[in-house]
Amino acid sequence: MSYKRVVLKLSGEALAGESGKGFSESEVTKVCAEVKKIVDAGVQVGIVIGGGNFWRGRSSGDMDRVKADQIGMLGTIMNCVYAADELRQQGCTCHVMTPYQIGDVTELYIRDKAVEYLEKGDVVFFAGGTGHPFFSTDMAVTLRAIEIGAEVILAAKVIDGVYDSDPKINPDAKKFDEMEMSDIVDKKLGVIDLTSAVLAMENKMPMILFGLNEENSILRAVSGEKIGTKINV
Repeated sequence: MSYKRVVLKLSGEALAGESGKGFSESEVTKVCAEVKKIVDAGVQVGIVIGGGNFWRGRSSGDMDRVKADQIGMLGTIMNCVYAADELRQQGCTCHVMTPYQIGDVTELYIRDKAVEYLEKGDVVFFAGGTGHPFFSTDMAVTLRAIEIGAEVILAAKVIDGVYDSDPKINPDAKKFDEMEMSDIVDKKLGVIDLTSAVLAMENKMPMILFGLNEENSILRAVSGEKIGTKINV
């Protein structure tokens, strides 16, 4: 394997399947089976999951932004608890860590404890965002990846890479095999939110953005195969 420690970012919709809402058991089982393969190969895996299959705070109308974002954080926790249970059924030891402890549902995120779990071969879910409103799960995945010393962020998306225009609208849209994080910042490309891109750039945290629905996409990305778009720093 090319990488030894990674943080995998999954969208909430990835767990929902075609409906885009709630959970699709078959989709979660499929994604977790692929994660199990890379864990069995000796890769240390942290996971961040968005909450868009339940709630999108930024599109919640006139609702108070702080409260809307708090609901979104809870959505990410539900997703991580669900996915962690599926991974446990497949034989992985998992921990769901949050910036605030929720009874016996989650553990309090402590950086050194998370690294200790990873070094044992356990899967660590970083749920609940950063614990603060106004920060997306892009920021959560970037922050946690930097904190735990991951080598790369694996961003598994519906789209299979970064394009120069929307491929749904422009059939001639060009996909980039590689690009610089500075391009995302300078051109405000929207691949990840701007604050997260700056943080990744300043801390030399690369990202591979690829299509989750491609065959063995997570395994291929971890193995160093050219897939999606590599965003260099």
